[in-house]
Amino acid sequence: MTGRILIVDAVPTNRIVLRVKLSAAFYEVTQAANGAAALAAVRKSAPDLVLTAAELPDMTGRALCADLRQRVPRDGPPVVIMHDCDDPAERLASLAAGADEVLSRPFEDKVMQARLRALLRERDAEAELELREDTRRAFGLAEAASDFSGPGVVHLIGQSGLAATRALAAGLQDRISDRVVQVDPGKALRTLPAPDVVIVAEALGGCGEGLSLLPQLRANRATRHSGLIYIARPLEPREAASALDMGANDILTDGPDLDELAVRLKRQIRRKRTNDRLRANMQDGLRAAVLDPLTGLFNRRYALPHLSRLSERAIDKRRPYAVLMVDIDRFKTVNDRHGHAGGDTVLQAVAQRLRDTLRAADLIARWGGEEFLIAMPDAARGAALATAERLCSIMAAQPVSLPGGASVGLTLSIGVATLMGAGEEQPMDLIERADDALYAAKNAGRNTVVLADTVRALPDLRKRPLPPGSLSRTADIPPPKGLVRGGKG
Repeated sequence: MTGRILIVDAVPTNRIVLRVKLSAAFYEVTQAANGAAALAAVRKSAPDLVLTAAELPDMTGRALCADLRQRVPRDGPPVVIMHDCDDPAERLASLAAGADEVLSRPFEDKVMQARLRALLRERDAEAELELREDTRRAFGLAEAASDFSGPGVVHLIGQSGLAATRALAAGLQDRISDRVVQVDPGKALRTLPAPDVVIVAEALGGCGEGLSLLPQLRANRATRHSGLIYIARPLEPREAASALDMGANDILTDGPDLDELAVRLKRQIRRKRTNDRLRANMQDGLRAAVLDPLTGLFNRRYALPHLSRLSERAIDKRRPYAVLMVDIDRFKTVNDRHGHAGGDTVLQAVAQRLRDTLRAADLIARWGGEEFLIAMPDAARGAALATAERLCSIMAAQPVSLPGGASVGLTLSIGVATLMGAGEEQPMDLIERADDALYAAKNAGRNTVVLADTVRALPDLRKRPLPPGSLSRTADIPPPKGLVRGGKG
């Protein structure tokens, strides 16, 4: 499942057609015939996105959007309003009223699906920001984010020398308080400082040169975090859909409309700054309190309350999450042969590879010694298993260079425990199950991933009486064969 979508439309045929299309794309779909039913469905099932008709029996789509923004001000679902015809004035009014996107019937399926994917990606980034800020405030490490923000910087990339590009820049500057800078396509990847938003405008008589620029802008160090808006040529829906999957955050499908572009631009600047705050949260605050000084990863003090909030959100939203316990195989041998300086280098290298491989939304913490905890929101069993196997492959493929020129090959053992959001298991129970799976991975020969639900539960190590006359009255019950408890190693 890629997300839960609520369809709100009074016409049953419209709902059925959309449900079939979205279900085929692996969305979980619920339906409502009016605004009141939609609000009840949002309270009950917390959808990831609301797709509503512009006109409903009891209210308009814009009124429903406003009501949702008032009832769910934080972590609310994006709202897409569907109009029966392509009216630029109505589309602009819906965007100004707070809609995240506007679609006009008949839909171009590729464009619709691409827009929904883009909205859900942006929503996940904002939800992760709120989760991290909640965790930091629980420690007293952060205050509520300020609403103040200064003017943004917008780069407009079009065909240099064209009067249409100059007119677009001048007309946009008249409508916004942010600074608009026209940039030559050949210099777009070298221009510093980084802009808040980059607008890529295709020339009417061009061959789609701007489309090929999008992945370069997204991969470029200076612009990878900038918002990207793509202005497609009219009657080119395939280009417009491709743009969203190639890195664009937003698109205009029918050429430049200055009023609509100004509204969409303000939203992208706001979201870009939201993502900036997400990245900054990993760097600021009282680092010594929540970061491991050797690896730069979060420590146990941060990980436990973060995991508790992740669990609460997963249960509330009925979403899965996963916990991975990761241990470096035979780490004691590294320390014995190369000293503690070599061991420290290995720990730092493992931490960096974990950061490079995992998502920004995943929590990585040094749990203790050579053991790491990874918490993956919205990760079901298959996704968590694939990630763990990829980590093992990446670690085994490249030795770690040590001070003095030596190198050491490394492998990992990983235990994986997952929980569907509807469950009631506590985070520490999930950690314990992942730890048991890690022991099983060690006993299976190391460099192995074991799922917790495939491991036979270990018995409690209770004490049992010994025969009379023994020196001690109790003894440990031995663990099952093949699951020896002790140092992981």
